[in-house]
Amino acid sequence: MQTPSAAAPQASRATRDPESRVGEFDADKSPVIQVQGLSKTYQTARGALHLFQDLNLEVKAGEIIAIVGQSGAGKSTLLHILGALDAPSTGTVYCASTNVAKLSAKEAAAFRNREIGYVWQFHYLLPEFTALENVAMPLLARNMRKVEALKTAEKWLNEVGLEDRGDHRPGELSGGEQQRVALARALVCSPRLLLADEPTGDLDSVTAGRVFDLIERLHGTHGLTSIVVTHNMDLAVRCGRTLRLENGRLIQVTDAGPKGPQAGHIH
Repeated sequence: MQTPSAAAPQASRATRDPESRVGEFDADKSPVIQVQGLSKTYQTARGALHLFQDLNLEVKAGEIIAIVGQSGAGKSTLLHILGALDAPSTGTVYCASTNVAKLSAKEAAAFRNREIGYVWQFHYLLPEFTALENVAMPLLARNMRKVEALKTAEKWLNEVGLEDRGDHRPGELSGGEQQRVALARALVCSPRLLLADEPTGDLDSVTAGRVFDLIERLHGTHGLTSIVVTHNMDLAVRCGRTLRLENGRLIQVTDAGPKGPQAGHIH
């Protein structure tokens, strides 16, 4: 696996150059994700569809990386495998020191609740519950007392700037507000890893930028390791690394400057 030749450790946004990227690669940090020899094959009416073949990936603690690629390349499937929502056909997938491919369904559910926060393109908030109740849901799934769960959820609504929207149902919120509630819900259990699948894909450009600003801030202040799937290259280049999923391989974009992308294969 090839890595960038050099990068500075992540600093606070207040002390970094405003054009620097959050989550810069630090070779001294231990990996949160290690993928080796990953393959995923689906059986179709036309025969076997090989989505990945011998895919490798390593993500260090504290990194925020972007994964880009054409629709149908397998970006979402890769996130599902990393997050113990799907299993690879072959290969090893270690996430937070756990071989997620070996987990039973019950173990995988507990692992996801403990270690991973998910944000999707569509917020998937429960329409019959308030924003506060939606954020509290993962804590209630842990059998936390309702009073305590709601108190913790309230703190996270404050974190995303929605302290005055806790009693609103999703239909009473704007698209950007709904996604901020979804982000609070993803992080309410203090996970180690944030997986975001097109988190701004359903938003206008201005709102998308604000939501991504929030993801960057929470990534830094809460010590997350984050993987963001996006079609928006303007947002992708703000991450510490950008990887392109293409023909079942990850290609690392090492220079997105004026001369255009230069890439090195990771396999």
